[in-house]
Amino acid sequence: MNFKRKLLSAALLALTAGAANAQISGNVVKIGVLNDQSGTYADLAGPGSTLAAKMAVEDFKAQNKGFTTPIEVIAADHQNKPDVGSQIARKWFDSDGVDVIVDLPTSSVALAVNQIAKEKGKAAIISTGASSDLTGKACTPNTVHWTYDTWQLANGTGSAIVKTGGDSWFFLTADYAFGHALERDTEAVVLKSGGKVLGKVRHPFPSADFSSFLLQAQASKAKIIGLANAGADTTNAIKQAAEFGIVKGGQNLAGLLVFLTDVHALGLEKAQGLIFTESFYWDLNDQTRAWSKRYGAQHGGKMPSMGQAGVYAGVLHYLKAVAAAKTDDGTKVVAKMKELPTDDPLFGKGSIRADGRKIHNSYLFEVKKPSESKGPWDYYKLRATVPADQAFRPMAEGGCPLVAAK
Repeated sequence: MNFKRKLLSAALLALTAGAANAQISGNVVKIGVLNDQSGTYADLAGPGSTLAAKMAVEDFKAQNKGFTTPIEVIAADHQNKPDVGSQIARKWFDSDGVDVIVDLPTSSVALAVNQIAKEKGKAAIISTGASSDLTGKACTPNTVHWTYDTWQLANGTGSAIVKTGGDSWFFLTADYAFGHALERDTEAVVLKSGGKVLGKVRHPFPSADFSSFLLQAQASKAKIIGLANAGADTTNAIKQAAEFGIVKGGQNLAGLLVFLTDVHALGLEKAQGLIFTESFYWDLNDQTRAWSKRYGAQHGGKMPSMGQAGVYAGVLHYLKAVAAAKTDDGTKVVAKMKELPTDDPLFGKGSIRADGRKIHNSYLFEVKKPSESKGPWDYYKLRATVPADQAFRPMAEGGCPLVAAK
């Protein structure tokens, strides 16, 4: 009799689990990390973002032991090419059972996958793609823009620099969607703050030789040379500017998107004094330090970039929403992500707006002098904190159709 009862209990448990997982396609939640694994953006995203996604899965499982559906993480290299990224995204969604694509550095790729996710009813969580159009004219019900965007970077860094006397600018811009958006948003802030733009030049993406572009910037006599690029493009431009003696000659460089990995590549001797905006720094508080040390122990001692931190936090919140919604339907999960308050050790408490913009504090940092650094990866000092409700573009100003429809 006892044996029969056990059999019946086991059968009921199996039925209950089956019902709970009935809305999970293929009985597995599949996460695809799509980024640059080997090129210009590999250090700030790449394999480190894949690790961050896997850590989010581990932490979610530890905190939600009742969620028994298998969770898988796969990764691919989009080579910073929209056609390659689109091809991978379609295959993942159509044939490979991927439910959500995350990370997506390179705005041109992010904008393409953003539309594919909408078309397929899947989800996209963009951590490293920067264009503010993702929560503006290109917003969809299927995408969350997590870590930062060009409006936030422009308003944090651009306004701070103009206020401290950097009122004439020349832009050195990566010639694709991200660079164009960053230049556009920063120019608007410079002009609004009473500054002027003396010129601009667009360089191929990626680029190794910035000499002709830097000579034009030098000739403009602008006080500030705004680097509307990222990753290896930014570090190469800064190194070559030093060779030309641009900063010694009285002009200053403004890194409009700078990552911890860029500062590490440059070294404090070259990077000291750089001012820029970020959404995360590994040494910000006890929680960020504890998680980052776990991450570093699995990533050759390297501390995470804000993009990699955003992958972790975005995947963790996505999984919470899957569990709450009891489905991996992309449109329904993103709606649930917006409904649930966000809370994680890296960004703290926050929320996701109707336009898909994740809201949290923004920080203005300055790179330390070599003499100020107390050890490896101790690179930043905090100059200002921009509260979450002021850090990002007001929703009504973005032109997102989801907002206009309300």
